[in-house]
Amino acid sequence: MQDTPPKMRFRVESRRVNAHGSRSRCKNAEVALDTDLAGSPDAFNPAELLLAALSACMIKSIERVAPILKFQLSGVEVVVEGVRQDVPPRMESIRYEIIVDTDENDQRLSLLHDNVRKYGTVFNTVSPGTDLQGSLRRR
Repeated sequence: MQDTPPKMRFRVESRRVNAHGSRSRCKNAEVALDTDLAGSPDAFNPAELLLAALSACMIKSIERVAPILKFQLSGVEVVVEGVRQDVPPRMESIRYEIIVDTDENDQRLSLLHDNVRKYGTVFNTVSPGTDLQGSLRRR
């Protein structure tokens, strides 16, 4: 009988600073949050945080699988765009483009993209409830 590894647990604490914004803390990091009803150009609003989490998930997935696949790259950029539906309020669709600085062939790029879609925690959380589509290409 094989032991199951312990589940990863995450904790983030968020506090309202004032009517214009809030802050989230995790470990030794802090993020400014746009919780102002009028919006703020100096912080991520909740929808933008979701898109940032998704893009970070994709990059982290690539960092995780690149050594396993012996995939050579020198950089990764992810562009994510979401469309919000009003009633009920939710992300209706999300489109992404992953741009990889690499000389790997198209088959290897496809393999990398498959791994991003298959093993990303945030990707797999968002995907079932959202029209999530995108591509991975070489720069």
